[in-house]
Amino acid sequence: MKGLIQRVSSASVTVDNQRVAEIQKGLLLLLGVERGDGIKEAQGLAGKVLNYRIFPDDQGRMNRSLQDTGGSLLVVPQFTLAADTGSGTRPGFSSAAAPDVAEQLFLEFLNVAQLMMGRGRVESGQFGADMQVSLVNDGPVTFMLQVRGNS
Repeated sequence: MKGLIQRVSSASVTVDNQRVAEIQKGLLLLLGVERGDGIKEAQGLAGKVLNYRIFPDDQGRMNRSLQDTGGSLLVVPQFTLAADTGSGTRPGFSSAAAPDVAEQLFLEFLNVAQLMMGRGRVESGQFGADMQVSLVNDGPVTFMLQVRGNS
């Protein structure tokens, strides 16, 4: 399971000209589910995202996590993160999880994040929708996180 996290001042998701999610200071997570991922990977990545120390402390060092800061999390399902880009000039998607499995694990990730953070601090895009994502990247600070079996 892959997650591209971006520290943001604000972020939002729009579907069919309707804003479906919005956060202020926190993290935008683009979430990719790969073949072979399961509940263990969803839970592991949720813990890693929420506790990854990328927010500044009083000395300006990246020593604080989303949990520490009280910020919000916006999770956007991102099928293309699971693409195989190793050869050629066109991505392959054989490494991506089947849509029904990916949706189940996306929902599991959200459930774990909401339990850890509280429902008011976790927002999400819509699985399978054509979404427009807007953000103000703070820093910019962007990291790719990945959790595989036994991670």
